[in-house]
Amino acid sequence: MPATSPASTASLSFAPAILFLSKSADIVARSLKGAPVRLDEAFPLRDDVSTDEITPLTILTHYDEKLGRYPYTGFRAGDATPIAIDAVHAHGIEVVVAGKRYGKGSSREHSPAAEKLAGVRLVIAESFERIYRQNADNIGLFTSTDFGLVERIQRGEAIPLHDLVAGRDVLAASILESGGLLRFGQLFMRDITVEPDAVDARPRTLFEKIVARHALATELTAAHPAAGDGAFVKADWRFIHEYYTGMAAHMLHATFGRPLALRDVASIIVFEDHTSYVEESPAHVRGGLVPNVHRMVEAQREFASTYALRTHRTLSEAEAGSDDGSNIAGISHAMMAERYALPGQLVVGTDSHTPHSGALGCVAFGVGTTDMANAFVTGAVRLTMPESLRIVLDGRVADGVTAKDIVLHLLALPFIRGGGGVGKVFEFAGAAVAGLGTDERATLTNMTAELGGLTGIVAPDGETVRFLRERRGIDFELEPWMHSDEGAAYAETVRIDCADVQPMVARPGDPGNGLPLSEVCEPVRIDIAYGGSCTAGKREDFDHYHAVLRWAADRGLKVAPNVQLFLQFGTTAVRDYCIAAGYMAAFEMVGARMLQPSCGACGNCGPGGSTAQDQITVSAINRNFPGRGGPGRVWLASPPTVAASAIAGELLSFDALQQRHA
Repeated sequence: MPATSPASTASLSFAPAILFLSKSADIVARSLKGAPVRLDEAFPLRDDVSTDEITPLTILTHYDEKLGRYPYTGFRAGDATPIAIDAVHAHGIEVVVAGKRYGKGSSREHSPAAEKLAGVRLVIAESFERIYRQNADNIGLFTSTDFGLVERIQRGEAIPLHDLVAGRDVLAASILESGGLLRFGQLFMRDITVEPDAVDARPRTLFEKIVARHALATELTAAHPAAGDGAFVKADWRFIHEYYTGMAAHMLHATFGRPLALRDVASIIVFEDHTSYVEESPAHVRGGLVPNVHRMVEAQREFASTYALRTHRTLSEAEAGSDDGSNIAGISHAMMAERYALPGQLVVGTDSHTPHSGALGCVAFGVGTTDMANAFVTGAVRLTMPESLRIVLDGRVADGVTAKDIVLHLLALPFIRGGGGVGKVFEFAGAAVAGLGTDERATLTNMTAELGGLTGIVAPDGETVRFLRERRGIDFELEPWMHSDEGAAYAETVRIDCADVQPMVARPGDPGNGLPLSEVCEPVRIDIAYGGSCTAGKREDFDHYHAVLRWAADRGLKVAPNVQLFLQFGTTAVRDYCIAAGYMAAFEMVGARMLQPSCGACGNCGPGGSTAQDQITVSAINRNFPGRGGPGRVWLASPPTVAASAIAGELLSFDALQQRHA
């Protein structure tokens, strides 16, 4: 422990009024107002409280003290949203209690920051998502899974610090006791070095081998960590986007002054990828937030310019109309796979879908703002060494079934629903994986965020070499070590016979609400169909959209009346591919609106999101938490199902659409 660690007798006292995030809106309201509520009365607690509920997307335009007005303003108890703006601070709430998988969803540090700025000092939950908890550590917000603390706090007992950090690794405890990661970095990270990969006779996973080649030695962390150990690693690439850069710049300049000495600027990439359609975002326009977004974007541009950082910027519709083809842009994590990441490398980004690049056989994971800010000035990225799951996908993937269907099938498994994948590495293997293209593999690794994992990875093979040669012009030679060893340790092996996987959907509210489309008993009419995002805006995704819509156009079919179909390219390279392949004609014939590369509707920041609670969207995006993609209900589906449903006007697979028009 650090020399500055508080004495074991140091303790903290908390206000006895505790906010219970219960399934009962009445319990939430009573506890918010300070009424005495016992823990057993508060059950059942809400599971799966997402960062979209803690800080809705429209709040992310703030990155300073204003965040403290908004925690839990998107939280739902049944159909109610019982926590108003300013309520947490006004009622003096210091402790919050919830159920399983607290903080699931995006990597936004805005969520724990909003909680802390509102006065919250401790969150107690049955389990936490990895990125949320690490973000909380990094800003000095305590988290615990010890429900025994509830009664102790309610009776006014001071809680020893060692009880608040019980069960945490030494690094996490030290960061909390230092007051957060930046302060910890000042104290203990002045001298860090990459250690050579130690000779290790034990069988290792590919993930372990890559981490070993990037591990850093510090005063408190081993260069070659075991599972559960806190560690620091050196990233080959660090990337950030506009929702995080202003906050990172604000905290760095406040801590270190100006100018900053950034470490290895050639490996830092800045993306403007979420907000290019903000003027068409009803939530931002109605809320008067467009100027806030513009200020946030300008803060990023100023930071990138000041420190000469490599930047990719998506284009508005007007700008795209005059683009000469020289602009190379797109969604950050998709761009990383298309242009930067390589097998064996380590990539970090301020987005929970950073694991996208794991499809190439590299370690790629998301981090929060403080983690990235610290990495900018130290070159080191925090990591708690995880266990690995081996996901063996056997059998032949049926026609009409995609990687998105496979992930929705995985998400619906009781093992995953119960949190079996939280914080773990998902290593995808098996005959079905070997038969998938890199774009489809990227769907698997991308959505390890929804599976609860740290990252996903596929061992590089001949398909990887083909992708790098044909897409990027790189003749890459695989090295003998780039695979998991026979006998490597896994926490669990999950086997799926992909021949049994059907076209899937996920009911509104959570990506884990999956079921085969054939088991949706009643017709589900739709108002909006959206195909795009990092998960479903790749070349192979557009192959699927085109296959369905070309079939429809050839039969004189169009997008159903009262339905809007939006197709959004993930990158400019995907757009150019579709133009060269002749896909645009079919898209135009059926009545699809084509959108330039951006996160758009997936981030509730552009066309394709709902505008009313009674609207129903079928979407190929990766998550459908309450409020994600607008106020309506969102069903998740694969690219072919989205396209077929747009033509049918209701949830329908491509196979069923073909039968209907046979």
